[in-house]
Amino acid sequence: MEQPQYLIDTNAVIDYLGKKLSNIGMDFMDRIIDNVPNVSVVTKIEVLGFNAPDPHYQLLTNFMDDATILDLTSSVVDISIDIRKKYKTKLPDAIIAATALVYDLVLITRNISDFKSIQGLKFIDPHNL
Repeated sequence: MEQPQYLIDTNAVIDYLGKKLSNIGMDFMDRIIDNVPNVSVVTKIEVLGFNAPDPHYQLLTNFMDDATILDLTSSVVDISIDIRKKYKTKLPDAIIAATALVYDLVLITRNISDFKSIQGLKFIDPHNL
């Protein structure tokens, strides 16, 4: 059976790098990060858009340099539009969800409530493993 692949949401990146997860959550994320992590272009914008002190910003930049950034494609755009129409989801969340759906990735997020109604989307909360 094939191992699932993951898309890491902004809050999961921040919680992981800030060591705000339980030991089980950190171990889970370590395994994901040891492979090349996948993030949406929205997550890159959100994470690097923080006004963090230089050492923290460098940590965020290094993480993004090591990640696969999944850009907007026409498929992601089309599904984002459908998600916005059907679920009244905020644009960044719609793009992140659409990215996970298009690439058949499990979304790692703490904000389950933002995504739970989106049909077909698989997700996991690293705080509740």
